[in-house]
Amino acid sequence: MYYPRSFLKFILLGFLLVSLPLVYALAELLLSLDRLATQSRAEVLQASQAARSSRLLFEQVTTLERIARQEIILEDPALIEDYGRLRQEFARTTEQLALLPLEPAQRENLDRMREREGALFALLRDGQRTPDLARRLTGGYATLVEETQGMLSATTQLTQGAIERLQETASEGREKWLWLALASVAIALVLALTFALLIARPIRQLDHAVRQLGTADFKHAIEVGGPQDLRYLGQRLEWLRARLHELEQQQTRFLRHVSHELKTPLTAVREGAELLRDNVGGRLTAEQQEIVRIVRENTLSLQKLIEDLLTYHQSRALESATIAPVALAELVRRVLREQKLAASARAIDVETTLAPIVVAGDLERIRTIVDNLLSNAIKYSPRSGVIEIVLTAQEGFAVLDVSDHGPGITAAERTRVFDSFYAGKPPPDGKVKGSGLGLAIAREYALAQSGRLEVLDRVDGAQGVRFRLLLPLSLGAARAADGHAVARDPVTVGDRS
Repeated sequence: MYYPRSFLKFILLGFLLVSLPLVYALAELLLSLDRLATQSRAEVLQASQAARSSRLLFEQVTTLERIARQEIILEDPALIEDYGRLRQEFARTTEQLALLPLEPAQRENLDRMREREGALFALLRDGQRTPDLARRLTGGYATLVEETQGMLSATTQLTQGAIERLQETASEGREKWLWLALASVAIALVLALTFALLIARPIRQLDHAVRQLGTADFKHAIEVGGPQDLRYLGQRLEWLRARLHELEQQQTRFLRHVSHELKTPLTAVREGAELLRDNVGGRLTAEQQEIVRIVRENTLSLQKLIEDLLTYHQSRALESATIAPVALAELVRRVLREQKLAASARAIDVETTLAPIVVAGDLERIRTIVDNLLSNAIKYSPRSGVIEIVLTAQEGFAVLDVSDHGPGITAAERTRVFDSFYAGKPPPDGKVKGSGLGLAIAREYALAQSGRLEVLDRVDGAQGVRFRLLLPLSLGAARAADGHAVARDPVTVGDRS
């Protein structure tokens, strides 16, 4: 598709092309009106001339008849002279009528009138005044008057024909103008829609590019078509994308290097604290044991933070995942076994209701999501509390609900709970506040699996919170899930005290 160099020129070109059919229709309308006006003037002039000439012809024939009667009675030569002058006017009038578009019968009638008048004039001028001549002249002029009246009717029909032709022309013009207007509007609409799509296409590409940059998707190249100025803008966005992608890679490499450099001395500190706790360097006092415990817990917390940072940046990089069928119920039970010690330390019971559901996704990423949700529930549940895990299938998705009886999440916090490094309120029992990356990582992984992660109220309305994970079912899994009953599987991973 050809685009002008400037977006403004492209819009002006589209406006011009859309206007051309309408301008053509308007020009054709003006020309048709001009032709109709010209034809109307010609028809009116012709009708007026025909009516005037026919009336004048009737008056001249009547006058010729009167002079002829007077000359028969008076035999005055001066009357013959007057008759001669008047018949010249009669001849000019018949010539004017002959120029009109008469029908063949009317034209023959006009020729007979000329011949009859000439024959009557010859009798009047050369004939002897006898009673028989008088009768012949009187009858001949009476017939001539009747033929003149017939010419009056003919000119009236000529005028009526002109009116009908004007009406027919006007009717044809209206029909032509209607079709022309409809065709012009249709063409203008098609051109307008075409140019609207062509104009909207590069704008949509720009919008998609901005959204792509806003979601930190720096791996897909940005291409913007259209006029040169918009293509240049797309090239600048592509440069920005490449620059941001390069900076993100540099940041990831820097973080990995720093994390590696931190892990080595941190491991040495933790191992030293373990040796001291095991009394390898000698028995410690109670105060020294407490100091060693604090050092050990903080080294573990720092190590967890470094691992969370690495995991978070891996999720932001959106590396390609291995998509395969995952038995979600078995995966949840595996995570429960891994979290058994953490739940037992707080005497927390976990009740599960798991349907045998298979989802399509990456096993390790889904495991990380479930692990983070369960860890968060254990962290914020009160001592000797209960965590409910329910797995069902709904409308092509596996729905995993993880509910606890903790302090809950306010409406204001729910809009930020999945933000990076947002930790919210500290957990109960004075537990160390988390890094604020667990739920952010879980959401990133859920989106990468074409799913989503939501925070909701508990179903029973009690205090606490419910996290809902939705993952797409694998092919055929929805039908298989409908054929199995949901299993109530209460699992106790901690003893209530």
